[in-house]
Amino acid sequence: MKNIQIIDGAVNCVYDIFQATEAEFDLIFQSGTDILFSDEIISSEEMDNVFKNIWGRRVPKNKAMGIHGTIFYELNHKKEYYPDRIDENAINPNGTNLR
Repeated sequence: MKNIQIIDGAVNCVYDIFQATEAEFDLIFQSGTDILFSDEIISSEEMDNVFKNIWGRRVPKNKAMGIHGTIFYELNHKKEYYPDRIDENAINPNGTNLR
């Protein structure tokens, strides 16, 4: 199982973590990426079922064993920080590293 953290633009967002099977994770994230924006999720019956399953597997943060992916909702302005959709490669708008 892999953990996905949800970062939402809502003021009352709580940044929940959900478990996905390896197969579900691979359907959601392109090979080698770990960042995704909600508007990049391809809508399909299969994907709807994947998320239905995932939403039923919330993991309390104190029980999570790592975060393997992050999905941003309503935060498209953050795309410029993750041009290759890999967290470790996050950059500032001027191209300098964030870390």
